Amino acid sequence: MKIAIISTPFVSVPPKKYGGTELFLYHLSEKLIDRGHSVTLFATGDSKTRAELEFLYTEGRWPINPMDELTHLSFAFKRIREHGDIDIIHLNSPYALPFADMIDVPAVVTLHHTKTPDFSLTYQQYPKYHYASISYSQKSQEVELPNFSVIHHGLDPNSYPPSNRPENYVAFLGRLAPEKGPDSAIRAAEMAGVPIQMAGAVHWLDTSFYTRQLRPLLSLPHVRWIGEADHIQKVSLLQGAKALLFPIRWSEPFGLVMIESMLCGTPVIAFRRGSVPEIVEENVTGFLVDTEKEMAEVIRTKLDTFDREACRKAAIRRFSTSVMVDQYELLYQDVVRKWRDAKSFSSHEPFMDEPSLAGSA
Repeated sequence: MKIAIISTPFVSVPPKKYGGTELFLYHLSEKLIDRGHSVTLFATGDSKTRAELEFLYTEGRWPINPMDELTHLSFAFKRIREHGDIDIIHLNSPYALPFADMIDVPAVVTLHHTKTPDFSLTYQQYPKYHYASISYSQKSQEVELPNFSVIHHGLDPNSYPPSNRPENYVAFLGRLAPEKGPDSAIRAAEMAGVPIQMAGAVHWLDTSFYTRQLRPLLSLPHVRWIGEADHIQKVSLLQGAKALLFPIRWSEPFGLVMIESMLCGTPVIAFRRGSVPEIVEENVTGFLVDTEKEMAEVIRTKLDTFDREACRKAAIRRFSTSVMVDQYELLYQDVVRKWRDAKSFSSHEPFMDEPSLAGSA
């Protein structure tokens, strides 16, 4: 198949540091190429990919500006129209839907955001496209749509080598934002009496939270903040950790860092919110808790005997790229077939004032 995948103009594919959507698209596009598909990736010019790369911006446009996304999308759809032979488009932003409606190519839309009224209304305005949630939790909170699947994210296990001999620390990896709970991770580690190593950056929207609440905690003696991590630093952090702490305060649609940790054999100790209960397999890939105190208790009592090899095997079985791409391939094929069938039916359907040939002499 000839597949056009439209990433964002904000972060390269794969991301040099932070970027969940762009990391997902990297692993998806690379595996599709491995399976013989022709992939055109619309991303930033500093992306590293085996796909045919097309870009308007030479590097990521950060911080996020909606106008940058609109110009990026306009460029992508102009080029898709010029290509003329694309079988299907994979969209990753609701802002792409009006552009997709201007050309006669089927599309799959992966939802990466929590529900917002504007986005939900946009999805309802374009019911002919097929939507893919990244978790059942996300889908359950979204509006009803006629074509709506759930496909969990997957990552290449080879990018996350396992470690069976962790060091004496727990880890936090992610944005230093209130909804991610970095302060809860610090307090839970302190209650458990273990050091915590933290990787992540402060985004501009979270400056007040960082200044007023988090910065004093980062200076505590049991805390080591290493800043924003690239892939090598991230894997090293996860391999060495006894556990990844994931004390979220929002309905996380997925949480790629959880499967990054599991693939390294490192259990996830997470608050029971959003997608967490369907991602974390209790006592196999991690533990579900509801409070900082419970998180600390798990750190103290359940990590020394944890089977890290079984954790990795379970993560590969459920969240490898192969599993994810199997589902997207089937979805692409089904969407293209239905699109072509509908066009064929439309081209043979008689006009209202055209007499039927059935029963004519």
